[in-house]
Amino acid sequence: MLTVEHLSFSYPCGRQILRDISFTAERGSFLAVLGNNGSGKSTLLKCLDRILRPQAGAVSLDGTDLTALSPGELARRTAFVAQEAAASPLTVYDTLLLGRKPYIRWGVADRDRQVVDTILRRLGLEGLAARELDRLSGGERQKVLLGRALVQQPDLLLLDEPTSNLDLRNQYEVLDLVRRVCREEQLTAVAVLHDLNLALRFCDRFLLLHGGTVYDVGDRSVITTESLRTVYGVEAQVTQAAGEPTVVVRSAPPLPE
Repeated sequence: MLTVEHLSFSYPCGRQILRDISFTAERGSFLAVLGNNGSGKSTLLKCLDRILRPQAGAVSLDGTDLTALSPGELARRTAFVAQEAAASPLTVYDTLLLGRKPYIRWGVADRDRQVVDTILRRLGLEGLAARELDRLSGGERQKVLLGRALVQQPDLLLLDEPTSNLDLRNQYEVLDLVRRVCREEQLTAVAVLHDLNLALRFCDRFLLLHGGTVYDVGDRSVITTESLRTVYGVEAQVTQAAGEPTVVVRSAPPLPE
C-alpha cells in the first residue's frame, strides 16, 4: 500500500506548490490525480519518485520509507513515466531492456529478455522492436516509455499524463492495460490525468487537488457537481452514457477579453 502523510513541497524561490498532502492507495488500485493546471499534480508524482525532495512529510510503500532506499532499490520498487518521450537512436527493444537495469548484474539474462518480450506483446510493439525511438511518432514513443516502466516490474507505477500524445484507440488500450496490470500483478498505479471521462472509465480511486491541497479523495462518489465546480470552476454533472459514468460540462466561465 502507498501511504503519503503530510507531504509539502516548495521551490527554492519560496513558492509553495503542495501543502499537507495525505492519502493512501491500496495494492491493485488505479488512482487518478485530478485538478486544474498548476494545482501540483505533476509535482506530487515527482515527489513520490524522489525526483523532487519534499520539505515535509513521509512517503512509504508497504511500510517501507521510500526516502531511505538506495537508487537501485527505489528503481526496483517504483517506475515513473514522464509526459513526453524524448527521441533517441536506441531501438525499441533496447529501450525496454534498459528498464531491466536494476536487475542486471554481470550481463543480460534470459529472464530479462523474457520480461521484455512479454511487455512488447502486451503493448503490441513487436513489429517496432527493431525501430529506433527517434523514428517513431510521439504516441508510439509514449507507449515505449510505458513498456520500459513495466519491465521494471515495480510495485508502484507513476504516470504523468500518459495519454497526452496518444490517439483515441491508444488512450483506451494503454489505460486498459494499466488497469489490468494493477489487478493481475497487484501493483499500485498513480496517474495524472486531464480527461475526467478516461479517469472515470479506468480508475477506481480519485485524488482531487485544489490550490496545492487535497480537496477530496475516494471512489467515484467524490466526482460530483460540487467538487467539479470547486476544483475546475465549471458547472457539470456526472451522468451515464452507454453504461459508463460520464462528465457533461454545462457551462464554464468566459475567457477574459
